[in-house]
Amino acid sequence: MFEVKRLQINYKTLEEFQQFREFGLEELSMKEDLEANIVENDSESPFYGIYDNDLLIARMSLYKIDGKYDRYFQPAQDYYELWKLEVLPDYRGKDFGTILVNHAKSFGSPIKTNSRCRADQFWLKMGFTPVKYNPMRDRGENPYVWLPENVELQD
Repeated sequence: MFEVKRLQINYKTLEEFQQFREFGLEELSMKEDLEANIVENDSESPFYGIYDNDLLIARMSLYKIDGKYDRYFQPAQDYYELWKLEVLPDYRGKDFGTILVNHAKSFGSPIKTNSRCRADQFWLKMGFTPVKYNPMRDRGENPYVWLPENVELQD
């Protein structure tokens, strides 16, 4: 059984991220995000991953956004932005992305993400809804949202 673990912000994790960079697209690279967050091991990490033995095989970055910046949900509230999600090529199609997204949903807060790399069908399968594009709010993004009970989209 595979479990999602919060990744520490340290140089070991940075080394593990290197394996994704050579396979992934630049827009999915989390290396720069991690380098910017390296302070101490006990820092609040926005990175989560799944290991197969000692190999990091899937990862996501999940940032908590303060409700005062909420332009998506009604009532306005804190929410999560699932920024990047990636599974190593040899492990794709085995539900590791689904495990990570379900972990994010388990926090019970709304989630916003952007469909990258033609992943629209994946987000729809995960129960996310595309948001009507608003150029002032979305600025070229392709937002999808997941709504827990008692949460609606803003008009």
